[in-house]
Amino acid sequence: MATNRVLSIQSHVVHGYVGNKCATFPLQVLGFDVDPINSVHLSNHTGYKHIRGQKMNDSELTDVFEGIVLNDLHGMYSHLLTGYIGTPQFLKKIVDVVKTLKKANPNLVFFCDPVMGDNGKFYVPETFVDIYRDELIPLADIVSPNQFEAELLTGIKIKSESDAWAILDTFHKQGVKIAVISSTDIGAPDNLLAFLSELPKGATKPKRSTLLMPKIGTVNFTGTGDLFAGLFLAHITTSPEASAALEKTVASLQAVIHNTAQHLSAVVTPGTTITAVDRELRIVQSKKDIEEPKVVLKAQIHK
Repeated sequence: MATNRVLSIQSHVVHGYVGNKCATFPLQVLGFDVDPINSVHLSNHTGYKHIRGQKMNDSELTDVFEGIVLNDLHGMYSHLLTGYIGTPQFLKKIVDVVKTLKKANPNLVFFCDPVMGDNGKFYVPETFVDIYRDELIPLADIVSPNQFEAELLTGIKIKSESDAWAILDTFHKQGVKIAVISSTDIGAPDNLLAFLSELPKGATKPKRSTLLMPKIGTVNFTGTGDLFAGLFLAHITTSPEASAALEKTVASLQAVIHNTAQHLSAVVTPGTTITAVDRELRIVQSKKDIEEPKVVLKAQIHK
């Protein structure tokens, strides 16, 4: 069995960087083989004026995955990563994929990034909340929701650090070993605060840490959550401590955002509109920052 081989089920765009386009390159740079299944195949992400393409349905996922199983390839995976999914039926079918992969390899790590929306806005049907909460999260080893998604999945609003810890404890009670909220507005107005909690099997008390990240500019870049998940999967696998994995993840993520913002200032003049094309993450151009993250922001360990 390959040591680090990821089956990554999430979106694909021809132009730009979200979903599998965000996760595959960084994972490969960090030494992981990646086999992508594209839940949607679109011309570009939804921040553009026009979108064309297709959504894979549940029967098509079954057909593709059956080919993997029939060729006895399903036992090769060390990780399953899931991100943006197009339909509720497709999402439900992932439950079968997880169970089949874990039967073939009991040590498989299921990393569930429950992509549903951000900043109070849904990207998907609201029925996804129940499917994630009741069917997929209980099968997951690692989850990485943003603040909006974490609140939806638990019914807890994050108004303080204790609220965030309560959310992560809820995930642990469902069987999740490592839960991270990739960003919250607790550090407002100039910072974002990430929360990480690890409860290994047999442990009675979680290891907790936070990491404060300065906001870079005022532009919101699409795909940062997908990039976070791919980076964190790699670093949580190879780092001795979860807090170190978070530090490396944030270091590379901040570098990519900084490089993209620097590019913006070079191509956009004052008074002009910043287009979706200009805002695309500079992931390939940030290869060195991904391969060799320079940790400046340190996690705070909570006893």
